[in-house]
Amino acid sequence: MKYLLLSLLAMSLTLNASADDKVVNPDSTGFKFTDIKVVKHTGVKDQHKSGTCWCYSTNSFFEDEILRKTGKEIHLSEGFVVYHCYYDKAVKYVRMDGTINFAEGGAADDVSYVWDKYGMVPNDVYTGMTNGDKKFNTSELTDILSSYLGVVKKQHLKKLTPSWMAGFKGILDAYMGPLPEKFTWQGKEYTPKSFAESLPIKMDDYIAIASFTHHPFYKPFMLEVADNWQWASYQNVKIDELVEIVNNAIDKGYTVAWGADVSEPCFKWRKGYAVLPVDKDVPDLKGSDMDRWTKLSDKDRESEKWDIKGPVPEQVVTQESRQLMFDNKETTDDHGMVIVGKAVDQNGNKYFKVQNSWDTNQLYNGYFYVSEAYFKAKTMDILVNKAAVPTKIAQEMGIAK
Repeated sequence: MKYLLLSLLAMSLTLNASADDKVVNPDSTGFKFTDIKVVKHTGVKDQHKSGTCWCYSTNSFFEDEILRKTGKEIHLSEGFVVYHCYYDKAVKYVRMDGTINFAEGGAADDVSYVWDKYGMVPNDVYTGMTNGDKKFNTSELTDILSSYLGVVKKQHLKKLTPSWMAGFKGILDAYMGPLPEKFTWQGKEYTPKSFAESLPIKMDDYIAIASFTHHPFYKPFMLEVADNWQWASYQNVKIDELVEIVNNAIDKGYTVAWGADVSEPCFKWRKGYAVLPVDKDVPDLKGSDMDRWTKLSDKDRESEKWDIKGPVPEQVVTQESRQLMFDNKETTDDHGMVIVGKAVDQNGNKYFKVQNSWDTNQLYNGYFYVSEAYFKAKTMDILVNKAAVPTKIAQEMGIAK
């Protein structure tokens, strides 16, 4: 009877696991990661049903900086940043007659922009959520704001009144709640500006960096992606130097905000890894006697093609090959995350440990490991403390003190 009960329990667990695609059997991936160094950082968050990864990741990055400097954890308000960016983005959209992007997406520099212009508040003062919501959900809000702006845009040949701005804010207030002008936190009264000034963070200490050949190295340039609605500048370095900067940052105890393409078939975040294998050629078996292949859809065949069972040979990524991926839109501006450490697999291959903002219901509880090859090919940009940049590279960029 004992063995029967154990068998039934095992069967029950197996059925439950197969019914939930969020559950991954650790033994099924074939990867064995060993953390070499993990920087102390704040916990994983959940952006839920919102396209605000840029805010969640960058807020977490600045929370890590506060933790590094003070030893104290604080949850900065994502809602405060998103509200201001929605509004300022809308104003720019109307000024540009709707010829720029208006969406949930953004960039790490947007948080710096809000911090300098408007300040910051703790999350427990302003969550940006109403109606009893416990997690962020901006899908309906974004659709309504976009529709509203569509009507405003149609009036661009006529004289606009300031009423459209008040109406836009009214929608934000209804969905996110009015922004606080003053608040009391831990026994002290603040404005958003004075609260930001009370934190040991100065935006001049941080730098956004990318690596592309269509602009000169070691000079600032505007990254041409739709979510860079501010037209913010990035410093440009060689890709091997970008890897060096991240490694140096981790070694010195700094986390790194990371923007990257996550649309690749080998970005397996639920299974805990992102790699860039050498392209495998799978023969076209349609018409052969291998019925399983002939019955697979193109999507399923592609999935089989990248069915990875553990460490694999990876592509040699060069400055030229990553540029080509960007130019032909293989590499796109998808997602913001935080690099918090370094690791190796069982074969000694190097990885960065990455904190995501898609909750903790995955193999590594909200973290995954990205190979250096994937990082070199698919990185859009990083945001890092200037002190974490190696001296020689800082001198090349003209930011060395």
